[in-house]
Amino acid sequence: MPNIKSAIKRVKVNEKANAANTQAKSAMRTTVKKAENAVAAKAENTQELLQAAYKSLDKAASKGLIHKNAAARKKSRLAKKA
Repeated sequence: MPNIKSAIKRVKVNEKANAANTQAKSAMRTTVKKAENAVAAKAENTQELLQAAYKSLDKAASKGLIHKNAAARKKSRLAKKA
């Protein structure tokens, strides 16, 4: 544990940001998986789930959780499956 006040604060801030990023990335993965499963099962709500997956991928890319090209690649592959 650091002794300097600013370093202590930095540790706290980093832990908070890490938790938020982990949660957001996990939510993104969940929406993408739901969309993939819906496409595979040819479910009725496939279009809605694809839209949600696109939105979560764009959001993750804008926040820097994943690279913008990675988001574009995942969206393209989802669209190709659908």
